[in-house]
Amino acid sequence: MGVDPSACIGPGVELAEGVEVGPGAIIEGPSRIGAGTRILAHAYIGPYTTIGARCQVGFGAVVGHEPQDYAFRGEESYTVIGDDTIIREYVTIHRGTKPGSATRVGNRCFLMATSHLAHNARLGDEVIVVNGALVGGYVEVADRAYISGLCVIHQFCRVGTLALMRGGSRTSRDVPPYCIMDGVHTVRTLNLVGLRRAGFTPEQIKPLRQAFRILFLRRRNMREALREVEQEVPLTPEVAHLLDFIRTSRRGVAMGPGGPGSEGEV
Repeated sequence: MGVDPSACIGPGVELAEGVEVGPGAIIEGPSRIGAGTRILAHAYIGPYTTIGARCQVGFGAVVGHEPQDYAFRGEESYTVIGDDTIIREYVTIHRGTKPGSATRVGNRCFLMATSHLAHNARLGDEVIVVNGALVGGYVEVADRAYISGLCVIHQFCRVGTLALMRGGSRTSRDVPPYCIMDGVHTVRTLNLVGLRRAGFTPEQIKPLRQAFRILFLRRRNMREALREVEQEVPLTPEVAHLLDFIRTSRRGVAMGPGGPGSEGEV
């Protein structure tokens, strides 16, 4: 298809080989679009944006526009999108708010229609953000996390590796890796389906089950629970990662419902 005659390509825009730009699309420079990427009709790409190879930017999407931040004063800041990422229709991704800072999306991510990624957010690889989800400023989402439709993540929160937020849930705390969260930052169970799809073996999953029971299914002091896990559960790399995530949390982690027989029992 090439570049449609009605598209507006600003000075300083670099289009790699095989880039397609649809009718009415706007790309402001300086920016770089990687090989084989498709910019569909009426999408907007702001300045200081880098988009990797083989991406798709959907109809009416806005990538790299100014952040929604009263403190922003028009400084040079960036948006960086990895390779093979799909950005569907009317997604909004804002660039960093502080000078020299960036909003970053990894490789092979899928941002579905009308989802929003605020300034300085960081998505790892293979992250899925479903329709209408809102990811606040400075949020960090680790590899293979799944943010379901209409979820809300407060600024500065973290979502761990292979974590899953159920539809309509919201959090102002960190969501631990390998877990499923719903409601208001309530951890329910391990993301067993996600773990198996990611190739985790039963030998890797069993210690995570043990750690989950201790950490999230009883109402207790978290420091004591962490010590108990270290004493009673094999310290596999996955368990060690879970414990480190909890210890390094600045906002506190989402907690379990507590009590035997709850939905979270695994």
